Amino acid sequence: MPKSPRLLERFAKLESRWVAYGLLVGACSGLAAAAFFVALELATHYALIELARAPLPPPPPGDALFARPELPLGPPRGWLILLLPALGGLGAGLLVYFLAPEAEGTGTDELIRAFHRARGVVRPRAPLVKALATIVTLATGGSAGKEGPVAHVGGGIGSLLAGLLRLSAHDRRILLLAGTAGGLGAIFRAPLGSAITAVEVIYREDFESEALVPAVVSSITAYTVFVLLLGGHRIFGIPELAAFRPIEIPGYVLLALISAPVGRAYIWTFHAVRRRVFARLPLWPPLRPMLGGLLVGLVCVLVPEAYGTGWGWLQRALDGELVISTLALVVGAKILTTSLTVGSGGSGGVFGPTLFIGGMLGALVGYGGAALAPAFFPNPAAYVLVGMASFFAGVASAPIGALLMVAEMSGGYVLLPPLMLVSILAILLARGKSIYENQEKDRFSSPAHFGDLTVNLLEEMRVGDVFRSGDVPTAQPSTRFSALRELVFASEGATVPVVDASRRLVGLVTADQLRPVLDERQLDGFVVAGDIAAAPVFLLPDDDLYRAHELFRSSGAPRLPVIDPADADDPRAGPIVGMIDYRDMMRAYERELAKRREI
Repeated sequence: MPKSPRLLERFAKLESRWVAYGLLVGACSGLAAAAFFVALELATHYALIELARAPLPPPPPGDALFARPELPLGPPRGWLILLLPALGGLGAGLLVYFLAPEAEGTGTDELIRAFHRARGVVRPRAPLVKALATIVTLATGGSAGKEGPVAHVGGGIGSLLAGLLRLSAHDRRILLLAGTAGGLGAIFRAPLGSAITAVEVIYREDFESEALVPAVVSSITAYTVFVLLLGGHRIFGIPELAAFRPIEIPGYVLLALISAPVGRAYIWTFHAVRRRVFARLPLWPPLRPMLGGLLVGLVCVLVPEAYGTGWGWLQRALDGELVISTLALVVGAKILTTSLTVGSGGSGGVFGPTLFIGGMLGALVGYGGAALAPAFFPNPAAYVLVGMASFFAGVASAPIGALLMVAEMSGGYVLLPPLMLVSILAILLARGKSIYENQEKDRFSSPAHFGDLTVNLLEEMRVGDVFRSGDVPTAQPSTRFSALRELVFASEGATVPVVDASRRLVGLVTADQLRPVLDERQLDGFVVAGDIAAAPVFLLPDDDLYRAHELFRSSGAPRLPVIDPADADDPRAGPIVGMIDYRDMMRAYERELAKRREI
């Protein structure tokens, strides 16, 4: 009982530490997200609206900094609309090539790689370069998302703060995810879904539970900072939706069945364009995103809905203002333009385009179904929102965070039942595939947790189950050098315990200690075991193998004595009941590991 208050106090301190870190990372991420949003809006307004006069619909009400003019500023400059993505691709390619090559492509995938394989370290300049390159890409009509760079910036802030605070690699990874959650929570005004997405998206079949508390705190803090600076309107405006009814289930199942093969086609196209096309082109790297941008411009001449982020078109889909017959073409064009923009080396995320594709699929099913069988599709606009979440869930293996984010972005909480249904169906049908290459299956597959898993397993195993019992040859402190040498090299593990007259362990002698003076015959006259022996290192039968592993590592001895401490005030005075060999210990560990893998 006396220990309980201390344990609770220590736990409270631990939680307070993560709350403080989450607040700090979230505040910084919210400021960075606000700065990015303003810079992107300014650049987009100037390049696409004032300069190119692109005939784009206004963005959703909560995703615009500037009010669009009622009338066009003038006739569209078609040649500029065609060439702008190429110019943006070149600018982004130059920034990435000369300043931070790791900022190429999707920011979220780079963060996932940093978590699993780089100890949570993000080079400080990479997020800034990523943000600038993405602004250039999106403001010139490139087809990508803004969540990747914002997540990259937030994760970079978490990694940087962990370095300044001199935290461990484990804690740095946690702050990396907290910063990611903060960036997403601010830019999408969806704090809960963003926190879940940050801890969920790094695995295909798992989530990083340890990061949940700091991720939630960071996301809420970043959201609050962003709202205080720029307002907190929901991104999408939606019509009033009726409550979900069982009669709608066939329509939502149909949406899931359509989303799964389209999702697989999207993943295949995205990776194929990058690996099989642009990676093999004999071009200077900055020219590849320029070529990708030129192809994007050509596609968008035919399908203007695939131009830029496309969220204004999503709002029109929610309002039922798109022609149903063109929606399938829009989906295919967006898959192609996103693959060309990001796969060529352009900078931007894939979360936004994935939501766009899913929303257009939902519009196709919802409004198409309402035209054919209105009784089964009473809420066609709802299919746009459900399609957004379920499609991302299928292609990114992140069902929970995506459905919460869509509900928060639109206020469509009444849609949670169909969101859950279609998201789970989509992820089951698309199992094993992901748009993010660096995702790991689960914690057991992640290099970030190899050390944790090894320690946990070794802590569960005991020395008493592994060591070899029996008589152990020993030496006394007065044993002469020649006799000691024969004892050491005659012993199985080249290790001899040194005990005093009362059989108390006073040291260890190993072959490595003798090897430098092995041929010095004159030492026999005046060197004894007590002069050579290292400090006494031993184990008890109840010790775990992790402690054994640490003692082997620190002592360098191939074998260690095991002492029975029964009826002894000093454990070293107990009888030596055997020796434990490092190789035996590791064999036992490998057998136990193999056994658990079969369960």
